[in-house]
Amino acid sequence: MKRERLKSIKTLLLPLLLFMVFGCANDDTQRVVTYTELVMHDEFDVDGAPNSELWGFDIGTGNNGWGNQELQYYTSRPDNVRVQNGVLIITAQRENFEGSQYTSARLLTKNKFEERYGRFEARIWLPYGQGIWPAFWMLGADIDENPWPGAGEIDIMEYRGQTPTILIGSVHGPGYSGGDAISKEYELENDRFDTGFHVFGVEWAPEYVNFYVDDVLYNRITPDDVTGPWVFDKPFFMLMNLAVGGNFVGPPNQQTVFPQRMLVDYVRVYKSTIDN
Repeated sequence: MKRERLKSIKTLLLPLLLFMVFGCANDDTQRVVTYTELVMHDEFDVDGAPNSELWGFDIGTGNNGWGNQELQYYTSRPDNVRVQNGVLIITAQRENFEGSQYTSARLLTKNKFEERYGRFEARIWLPYGQGIWPAFWMLGADIDENPWPGAGEIDIMEYRGQTPTILIGSVHGPGYSGGDAISKEYELENDRFDTGFHVFGVEWAPEYVNFYVDDVLYNRITPDDVTGPWVFDKPFFMLMNLAVGGNFVGPPNQQTVFPQRMLVDYVRVYKSTIDN
């Protein structure tokens, strides 16, 4: 992607986001109060590698393709992840590398930033294509001692590249993980997620996780909705990745174009107004 194109994207599509405060409600059609005190943010305004004080990397293929039969090898190379002109670029490429046919990147804030409750959001331009699987998500910070799904998982944004108008928000925990996760889809009308930036976020409190696209609250998950213990009462860390293949999306096909890029304008976390 040429530097001039990214400058144009930043100039035309990254206006200042104004946060609106709305009243609390218990259904999917109304919005809740938006938190306003930033406790972590990355605006990706320094070219080069991502900020190492905030982001680490998962490297390799994990166990069984990170548990999902994914096809990519994750690296920290500039070819796969870099900051340029105010945007984090995660690039999936078709190439032979360390025994894999594809490469990409997976960033995480584990042991660098972990938080319980609040608003977690990112402004992202998603890619497109069969077998392309970007995600912005969270895992319980105790995952090393409490293996998945015991630690819990919140999928703020999960997306199949072959269905560019639909994304999914989910929670996973003991008794409701994988294909049994508690999920809901959100579908854009007269638009696609691969044609511009959108804000994906959750507002998380002791008794609910609310899921947003832009300013729309499309799902609320509470302890009454899950089919096992509610494990969302402790610090979580964030992850962003661009997977290729896997049991959620299937493999790429002949129509899938590479490279594919996931562009991230910012990641922001706002402090909960609830006493942690």
